Amino acid sequence: MERAAHLQAPGTVQVTGVWSHFAVADSPSSAVTADQLVAFDQALEVVAASGLTPQFRHIANSAATLAAPQAHYDLVRPGIAIYGVSPGGELGPPEQYGLKPAMTLRARLAGVKRVPAGQGVSYGHEYVTTSATTLGLVPLGYADGIPRAAGGRAPVLAAGRQRTIAGRVCMDQFVIDLGDDPARPGDEVVLFGDPARGEPAAEQWAVAAGTIGYEIVTRLGPRIERTWVGVQP
Repeated sequence: MERAAHLQAPGTVQVTGVWSHFAVADSPSSAVTADQLVAFDQALEVVAASGLTPQFRHIANSAATLAAPQAHYDLVRPGIAIYGVSPGGELGPPEQYGLKPAMTLRARLAGVKRVPAGQGVSYGHEYVTTSATTLGLVPLGYADGIPRAAGGRAPVLAAGRQRTIAGRVCMDQFVIDLGDDPARPGDEVVLFGDPARGEPAAEQWAVAAGTIGYEIVTRLGPRIERTWVGVQP
């Protein structure tokens, strides 16, 4: 701090902020966050003693922005919360904080096939049809960032309701069981989006894949076309 103050005096640098970052703010019951706040306040005292008067003090990530108002200081730094996804941990679902998902992952059925009972689906035949049913092929796979671990677990919205992936996720596709509901190639499938519209949440995919919402929304590959809605050209 003394060095920074020495450099600021002639205008070589300008110290505008002091910041740090939380390790376990998504677990409000942990004492670590309180310990970090004590350390941060002590650091601010050192800054003040050096003669520096930075404009901004900031330490709060998404979790602390939502659940630790004592950590707001002059600025907060929400990241995943901006996208309407819960930081996870002990904080609960996004709707608890009024967060609205800003990302939707959509695909279109590449194929639809009627099959009899007893048909194995995808690699390993981990899913076998129990009756005559309609299968839909969704052209997204782990090469696109769809977690392979989500096979047989993750939900999608298709033909009017949520369904669980049937069998394993492949490199470029996965299959869903549509039952007797009508469907045809080109129909939309929503992997995750806004639960208020009946769509699965990114958090549901995170639970299915044994990971966190952050990974679900950041692992999507370049083959997936991005479209920004409501942005001026």
